[in-house]
Amino acid sequence: MIDVDGVLVSGRPSDGRHWATSLEADLGLSFAILQDAFFKRYWEDIVTGRADLRERLANTLPQIAPQLSAEQVLAYWFRQDSLLDHELLDDLAALRHGGLPVYLATNQEHERARYLMETLGLAAHVDGCHYSAALGHCKPTLEFFDAVARKVLLPAGELLLIDDSEENVRAAIAAGWQAGHWTGRQRLSDLMARG
Repeated sequence: MIDVDGVLVSGRPSDGRHWATSLEADLGLSFAILQDAFFKRYWEDIVTGRADLRERLANTLPQIAPQLSAEQVLAYWFRQDSLLDHELLDDLAALRHGGLPVYLATNQEHERARYLMETLGLAAHVDGCHYSAALGHCKPTLEFFDAVARKVLLPAGELLLIDDSEENVRAAIAAGWQAGHWTGRQRLSDLMARG
């Protein structure tokens, strides 16, 4: 079970920096304002599937950036948050070749989950994607980990999470999973040996 943001995907394709680094220069929208008006208010409901990303964003933009459409902001965000770790993808391919199923286990809403799998092509590299909006729960809740275990029909002890969040790693272990903390400075095989 591989996390996405901070593990498989980390920032802008051009330099790996946060996707919103040049948001104000490129689109005239302050990320701090977007954080306050949109992410802080709506993200928990969006990422757990209780609210629609596009609808909430379309309702917010007229107050903070009337010159922009939800489509423009989402296209920019998804495109700018898409730097793939090809070395890790190669390691995952070797695991799958050896018969070990590999899944994404990630906090995502529906549109970006689809973008990751289809447009970025992660569907070709994994056996499936378990994401928070589809499950109704996000990491680090116990409900997220229990729901994923039920989906793959495996006992928790046979599942290994690779995640860049220490909180998520601790939560996975508390749910009975094995887990490794991803820093980007190690090989997957080393983490799995410890997991």
